[in-house]
Formats: sequence, structure tokens, C-alpha cells
Amino acid sequence: MSGSRIREMTLADCAGVAAVRVGGWRSAYRGLVPQSYLDGLSVEADAERRRTHLAQGDGRVVNLVAEDSGGAIAGWACHGPYRDGEVRTEDAELYALYVHPDRVGRGVGRALLTESVARCWAAGHDRLLLWVLKENDRARRFYERAGFRADGAEEPFEVDGVTIPEVRYARPLPG
Repeated sequence: MSGSRIREMTLADCAGVAAVRVGGWRSAYRGLVPQSYLDGLSVEADAERRRTHLAQGDGRVVNLVAEDSGGAIAGWACHGPYRDGEVRTEDAELYALYVHPDRVGRGVGRALLTESVARCWAAGHDRLLLWVLKENDRARRFYERAGFRADGAEEPFEVDGVTIPEVRYARPLPG
């Protein structure tokens, strides 16, 4: 990821993050979630959600962006307290990590994950958890290479009336 930097997201980044997220969904989840859902994703609507979440945040959720040397957003990661239903636990959770489809395989995701792991450890968490679609082999390999292991927990994720299984991964920190 030469010439790039990881930094905290700002309101000015919301459109770029939304483009990365929507592009990431359309690329990574093709064939895994209904195509009608992917086709209906809107960068503008997602950007507005990002603005709302960021403006209303209480500081517990950390949004990071990978910015290339030209200032374009190449990736986005978001982490915070682990959510067990409505209860927050002592563990940390990686809520999202998306890389612009044109930047996959160039170290952007690894750099974002490394920074998220470091920040979760610095915040005093002993473990980082995440959920990934069970059939998303590429993402599962990515997380396994980074020291995450499936811990046996599974949950259904519903998209446009279709139930898609997710598996939980865990990694001790600092690991």
C-alpha cells in the first residue's frame, strides 16, 4: 500500500466511503446475496447513512479510511464494542472492512485490519470478533491469514427475504 495512509474518517469522507462500501458489496457478495439487493444499493443513500452515524457517534465506534497518495478513499474499516444483541461486551468487534474493488490485493485491507487490531488492543480489549458470510471464501481466507479463527458461532443474515448464514471469527489481542 505504498503512498497510502490510514486515518480516522471525517464527514468529508462519507461519499468516498459509501462508494467503497457499495462497490465492495457488489463485488464481494455477487452470487452470495440476491442480485436485486446489490443492484438496489445506492451510494448516495449509503453516504447519508454514514454522515448520520458519524455525526451521532459517541466515540466508541472507530471509522478508519485508507487514503491513497492522491487523496482518494481506497478502503474503510469500522470497529467498536462487540454487540451481543443489544448488550455490549468487553470484546471488540470489526463491524466492517471494505476495499475498493480496483484496490483488492494491494495491501489496503491488511493495513486497515492491522490498524484496527492495534487500536482495539490499545483500547484494552483482549479479543477481536467479526462476522463473515459463510460462503465468502475469499474473506474467510483473508481473516484466517491474519490470525482469526472461526469459533463455532453461526447466525442467519437476511437479505431481501433470503437467509444467508454468517460465521463468527475471533482473534486474541494482541495476537
